[in-house]
Amino acid sequence: MVGPRLYIAGFVLALANFMVILDTTIANVSVPHIAGGLGISPSQGVWVITSYSVAEASTVPLTGWIAARFGGVRGYVFSLAGFATFSFLCGMSNTLTMLVLCRVGQGICGGPLMPLTQTLMMRIFPREQQARAMGLWSMTVVLGPIGGPILGGWISDNWSWPWIFFINLPVAVVCVFAAWRMLRASETPIRKVSIDVVGMMLLVIWVGALQLMLDLGRERDWFGSSLIIMLALVAGIGFIIFLAWELTEEHPAVDLRVFRHRGFSAGTISLAVTFGTFFASVVILPQWLQFYMGYTATEAGLLTALNGVSALIMSPIAARLVGKVDGRLMVSGGMLWLAFASILRTGWNVEGTWWTFAFPQLLQGFGMPFFFIPLTTIALGAVEPNETASAAGLQNFLRTLGGAFAASVATTYWFSQAQVNRSVLTGNLHDPEATMRVLEQTGYSHEQARAMLDQLVEQQGTMLSTNHIFFVAAAFFVAAAMIIWLVPKPRAGAPGAIVAH
Repeated sequence: MVGPRLYIAGFVLALANFMVILDTTIANVSVPHIAGGLGISPSQGVWVITSYSVAEASTVPLTGWIAARFGGVRGYVFSLAGFATFSFLCGMSNTLTMLVLCRVGQGICGGPLMPLTQTLMMRIFPREQQARAMGLWSMTVVLGPIGGPILGGWISDNWSWPWIFFINLPVAVVCVFAAWRMLRASETPIRKVSIDVVGMMLLVIWVGALQLMLDLGRERDWFGSSLIIMLALVAGIGFIIFLAWELTEEHPAVDLRVFRHRGFSAGTISLAVTFGTFFASVVILPQWLQFYMGYTATEAGLLTALNGVSALIMSPIAARLVGKVDGRLMVSGGMLWLAFASILRTGWNVEGTWWTFAFPQLLQGFGMPFFFIPLTTIALGAVEPNETASAAGLQNFLRTLGGAFAASVATTYWFSQAQVNRSVLTGNLHDPEATMRVLEQTGYSHEQARAMLDQLVEQQGTMLSTNHIFFVAAAFFVAAAMIIWLVPKPRAGAPGAIVAH
């Protein structure tokens, strides 16, 4: 495959990867619209985000088996067709249960697409052009989180929330048709390989139980509910059995043995903590702006996407510094920069302007490439060459899983802290009846005055909760910056950052 045909095929693969990345963030700013359309609470709306992330992470370990058993091209085409089918069903959903189940289906089909598109890009491009091809692939990873909030916000405001899923259909149809016509000659070898069925089942059981516990805990009064207790036991026991099985299995679904390398362990933990903290803030910020500050989904999406714009600007600089500067110094510096941006948010108030909220978001993006690019490099550089593929898959799995878990925990904590703040503020109001009389004198009815006072208390309570969330986020960023120094100094010839995606 040469000439224009080669570049069209590369574009098709990159476009499919962009669509999958886009769906990770496109629903973030649409949660208020989804919650309103389905008649559910905002915290339940977050399940639409976390269910996709958990399902996507859980199927990443299956990628190697899919490519070997069915071929990379067939695996790509069928995964993409499944992704499109579940996207259509997501848009047609009229209940939360149906939407969450379809998002799980989306994640299951989308999980293998990222590594499969990368594998096929490396296969169809000649060696001298592979760096350029990976540059195109990497741009989709960077641009997806930028386009997701903007596109999701605009669609939600101007059309309706189901269209954030329907827009996948024409893209998927074009990619499936083009890939089947152009890539069949580049099919990877097919062979019968074993799969760790027990390990995969245990992984799905404990991860699913833990995610359900985190999502349902707040509404079910946590351990006052027998269901939450049961889910906690299933998650805990399932995790222990999963560890024992995978550590003794000859061909494990998830090769936990790579954790024997201190550099990989510290680097991966640091990455999971940082990405989880970052992803949680990206989920909470647009909800706060829309529910409590009166922003439209488009305005919230533009503000949320600003960190991706500045990250895109700084990515080439960070990439050139890899190998020239101690990676641990770059990583810790990037994380401390994210902590600084979070600290700036702890001084927000309800009188803030759009740029008051946008500036820390824009500032935060400048530090993101300095932790993400070298961190994946030095963590993978700590493992043996024959373990790189397993380590990269495990790192991607934990990064995605960390984001889903952190989003659930942070959202629950955010709502709970807001309730506490509202109770405290209500108890400390100075002569609320006098305030209501003033409002009534300006033309409000008694009920309207009370509702306005309640709204002001709720807005202030949530504002304090939001500030507190960002303070906690800053603490986690600082902790992650300290953890990275447990990584030994990277040895020469460490694998490139792109391997970890």
